[in-house]
Amino acid sequence: MLEGTKVKPIDSVVVRFSGDSGDGMQLAGNIFSNVSAGEGNEISTFPDYPAEIRAPQGSLSGVSGFQVHIGVGVHTPGDKADVLVAMNPAALKTNLQFLKSDGIIICDTDTFRDADLKKAEYSTDDPIAELGIDRKRVLGVSMTSLVKETLKDSGMAPQAVLKCKNMFALGLICWLFDKPVESVLRKLQTKFAKKPAVYEANAKVVQAGWDCGHNTHSSMPTYRVESDKQVPGVYTDVSGNTATAWGLIMASQRSGRPLFLGSYPITPATDILHELAKHKSLGVKTVQCEDEIAGCASAVGAAFAGALAVTTTSGPGICLKSEAMNLAVIGELPLVIVNVQRGGPSTGLPTKSEQTDLLQALYGRNGESPMPVIAATSPTNCFDAAYMAAKIALEHMTPVVLLTDGFVANGSGAWRLPDLESYPAINPPYVTPEMKDNYTPYKRNPETGVRYWALPGQEGYMHILGGLEKDSNTGAISTDPENHNLMCRLRAEKVAKIPVPDVKVQGCADDADLLIVGFGGTYGHLYSAMEEMNHAGKKVALAHFVHLNPLPHN
Repeated sequence: MLEGTKVKPIDSVVVRFSGDSGDGMQLAGNIFSNVSAGEGNEISTFPDYPAEIRAPQGSLSGVSGFQVHIGVGVHTPGDKADVLVAMNPAALKTNLQFLKSDGIIICDTDTFRDADLKKAEYSTDDPIAELGIDRKRVLGVSMTSLVKETLKDSGMAPQAVLKCKNMFALGLICWLFDKPVESVLRKLQTKFAKKPAVYEANAKVVQAGWDCGHNTHSSMPTYRVESDKQVPGVYTDVSGNTATAWGLIMASQRSGRPLFLGSYPITPATDILHELAKHKSLGVKTVQCEDEIAGCASAVGAAFAGALAVTTTSGPGICLKSEAMNLAVIGELPLVIVNVQRGGPSTGLPTKSEQTDLLQALYGRNGESPMPVIAATSPTNCFDAAYMAAKIALEHMTPVVLLTDGFVANGSGAWRLPDLESYPAINPPYVTPEMKDNYTPYKRNPETGVRYWALPGQEGYMHILGGLEKDSNTGAISTDPENHNLMCRLRAEKVAKIPVPDVKVQGCADDADLLIVGFGGTYGHLYSAMEEMNHAGKKVALAHFVHLNPLPHN
């Protein structure tokens, strides 16, 4: 900041960007998150997408939001925002409920026209008064006019100029929280590397937003969000879906098994397909299939052929995949099924988060078909959870369900790039030359119960797998009830023997009066609640589960 400007240090802040679906709120929020992560702030984000596909511009149903919490001791995106950026009257009306009673509002006053107010269902021409907002809390800026003035000589079409408004708002927020514009420009350079004219326009607008804040509101204090001491390393802002993709890629590299993804697009899981499709250089093969059944069935075929096979979906897709998942169970093949949960039933709330598929993941299949189930706890934890899901699938020859959810998948956190060598090795149970003369497809390791894996094409290891029950000794089709009972038991015992770490009890572990029990993406919220109660003198502990089947021994 320039000399003489008042900068107040604060521990944390919650900022909510809101506007029309086409206003670029997700991009502005993501860049602010990236810049904050790069400065050492802890971050947690929550993108709030509308379920409607391109609702009418300026309407209440078309508002999109992005909330980010930065600072020290950050575990959630925050309950309510300290600052609300509202790009139009609809955004102000729908998001005011998410703002603290003393929070600041930054809005584009150029959008407070009769047509905009009518679309947002206001009954007067003064939205600030109609909503009962104290005007001292409102920082009104003519963003549209200022962006047009900034880019008047750019030669850009009027619609393209207006698409840069989100960068003006981002510049204002960077001024308010003492973030360097240079860091934003580096992010924009990377994003628009192949579109230099677009980069130049957005760079000008970001600077104009920062200048507007500094020059017009120089009497206002600005804020510097403190950072805690971080473990040395390289940090980046990563979403849960991206971290999931990267964890699967690392498992493929460490195991020596090529990664195959068979998938059908579905909210909120599709970004995993998008991310994996970028990495053909690492041997990743992705197929966007015609439906959920084909996505899973193609992955089962890839697993039989020797790949680390993955299929991704959300709750409605799991229903469709269930028979093919069972084919992987009876064939005892390594398959990772990623279920990015959303609200149900039916198509339910496709852009909202819910841990709604727990019982489906554990039991939602025909016949006796236990599967290991792992639940990621945060966006950054998705990397470890995906790696461990792949490790279990490959080492124990079983399909594994990895549960995330819309909040975990679309949210992000500051992630320290890990030391890859610190992760445990992945050792699939391949057949050995000594087995060549007496190999059958269900020959098992006597300690783990895991069948040995013969890859198709290995001379001397010809075998057949399929959906019909097989004889435990010969591998031939068998309808004998005693054999079926044995095979069901062997498959269940194999899963039950999988070693998983003990659950760690946090907080007042030794003398708690109350134990909070949770799983998956609620971790940050439950941990924050426990911390608040402990600070208030209550003896509370938290047992949060990652491994849901088999359960930890303790």
